[in-house]
Amino acid sequence: MPGYMDAQHDKLFRQAVNEARPSIAAPLPANAPIWSSSSPYEDFSYGGYSWNNDVWGTGAGPQTISVHAGKQWSVWSNQPNTDGIKSYPHQALNIGKPLSSINTLTSSFNQDVPAGGAWDTAYDIWDSSHQNEIMLWTNYTGNPDGSGNVKPISYRYDRSGAAIPLYRNVNVGGETWNVFTGSNGHNVISLLCTSKSDSGTVDIKSILEWLKSKGYFGDIHVGSVQYGVEITSSPEGMNFNFNNWSVSST
Repeated sequence: MPGYMDAQHDKLFRQAVNEARPSIAAPLPANAPIWSSSSPYEDFSYGGYSWNNDVWGTGAGPQTISVHAGKQWSVWSNQPNTDGIKSYPHQALNIGKPLSSINTLTSSFNQDVPAGGAWDTAYDIWDSSHQNEIMLWTNYTGNPDGSGNVKPISYRYDRSGAAIPLYRNVNVGGETWNVFTGSNGHNVISLLCTSKSDSGTVDIKSILEWLKSKGYFGDIHVGSVQYGVEITSSPEGMNFNFNNWSVSST
């Protein structure tokens, strides 16, 4: 029975693959990578964008980043279940303009992420002086109120160790956010989307203008807009697939 035997072979093959890589969140993209690296800080540029494996945390494990197309990339990461961020693999685009001269700045994302581990998918937006870091968390394993297994940097924490938001339920840039502020040698402003999402479009210009109106900074020179995943733990190895990430600015 050729059909039956082929089906059994396929079943056994899939079972073997799943047993070898039990923590994979989703299949890797079908198209072969145009670039891949397991070096901690290896970077790559293509089509105006750049990518970096960015494995920087204490006690970090192995990680491989792969670029499949100009707006499609993936990362396999095996980080131990210990405290502290181990890596931030990401894609980036340099804007290089003062905020006042930017008419529009939007970005779209679409991703597949694992159910377990401890991580946050986030924009990381820097001014050119690296004095201000604005993070926009789109999905994460913690909680919007600042509690859970991943937390934003904050000046204030409650008795349980949860970060305390300075503003709650702020509707700006097409989403609703809780806003946290803190310092990591520079100003860090984290906006956690209250409705976690794996796809959407964010109006970054509107968010920066709102933060400016609250006195966090003046007419900053917007530098790099990055998007990726801060990984605290991904035991036994997990896949994060970024299917379509892009930035548009005028």
